[in-house]
Amino acid sequence: MPRQGYSVGLRVFSLNCWGIHYLSKHCPQRYDMIGDMLCKEEHDIVLLQEVWSEKDYLSLKQKLGCSHPHSHYFKSGVIGSGLAIFSKHRIHDTFLYRYSLNGYPYMAHHGDWFGGKAVGMAVLKIGSLTAIVYVTHLHAEYCRDKDSYLPHRVVQSWELQQFIRHTSAGADVVILGGDLNMHPQDLGNRLLRTSTGLRDSYLETAKFDGCEDGMTLIADNPFISKKDLAPFEKGIRIDYIMFKGSSKVAIYCDLMSTTTGSVPEHPFPYSDHEALTAELRLETHVAELVDIVTEARTEVKVGLHCAERMRYTATRTGVMGLALLFLELAIAAVPWLALGAEQPFPRTSFYMLAALCFAILLTTFLLYIFYTMELKSLQGAEDQMRLAVGSLQEKLRGFPLAQPHNTQRRPPEGLEPSAFDPEE
Repeated sequence: MPRQGYSVGLRVFSLNCWGIHYLSKHCPQRYDMIGDMLCKEEHDIVLLQEVWSEKDYLSLKQKLGCSHPHSHYFKSGVIGSGLAIFSKHRIHDTFLYRYSLNGYPYMAHHGDWFGGKAVGMAVLKIGSLTAIVYVTHLHAEYCRDKDSYLPHRVVQSWELQQFIRHTSAGADVVILGGDLNMHPQDLGNRLLRTSTGLRDSYLETAKFDGCEDGMTLIADNPFISKKDLAPFEKGIRIDYIMFKGSSKVAIYCDLMSTTTGSVPEHPFPYSDHEALTAELRLETHVAELVDIVTEARTEVKVGLHCAERMRYTATRTGVMGLALLFLELAIAAVPWLALGAEQPFPRTSFYMLAALCFAILLTTFLLYIFYTMELKSLQGAEDQMRLAVGSLQEKLRGFPLAQPHNTQRRPPEGLEPSAFDPEE
């Protein structure tokens, strides 16, 4: 049986866009750059944070209409959650959970409270698989030595892991992307990964390309104040793409990459954060299960043939015992048929032979019943396995093949990209 179609590639992109109009530098130009790059790269799933203006989201939505026809903008708080998702795969359902703690309203210069920090969830169908994708942005860390927001961020991590655990139970694939504002070994990060079983793509990747140590806030980025990174000479890693599979699907990270500051042929980067791309490989366990069930079915068939042979042997032995009993009865009838004739066998031998015949008949009858029951059980199991193999093969035929990522998609002729948008 060919092994084609057992795996699929999935490219996931995450970026904190730093989209604060009038405060963030070169905001319109950077959104144009981000849109052009996403059109060109055609990631399967795009997770964006700090898209604070819905107009910017709608602009991206129109530009990405061909490459990412499905999208959703998560609205929350005073100015919004800033979270958005774009996808090649249809979005079937969405939900937003707003964190109960998110800084202080009187710390207006930090602005986190007004943003309505939250986690957005989207349910996607990738072939026959159900993928639940989360995008989030946790409270910023403004001072590592005296971090007054640490309890809030830990509570957000706790609520995030609870939300993921309670909403992803039926998922084949779980993906989380976003700006967690936590270093890899911070308490909230460890809590999140340990509780949910999510795996960090940077730690799991077979190959990495990008900033040293996977950093996403680097000193070489012109939008970053080196004063803010003073304790960390080269930068910090606070943006993540995490993932986990299920009993049905194994998931691996083949390549993890980040941008490295300024974009080639442009005077500045996409954002003050570096963008992340994780190239994931999904391998269904259905293929392995088909082989295992087929092997089990073969063993059951061997058992069937053995049980049939044993039942036939028991039947033949029973017939021989019955024939011997009839022969003995015929011999016993000789004195009645030939008057005056004496019994040719001694009585003791005659009764012992009769007892042996009855023992053979009883034993073979019981064996016949036992092997008949065994046959029916084996036949029932083999029928169920045959149906299971057929069902699993159907699933395999519905499992998507890995597609080239740079295949240009076009809307139907006569439609503008904005019209080619089945779902917001």
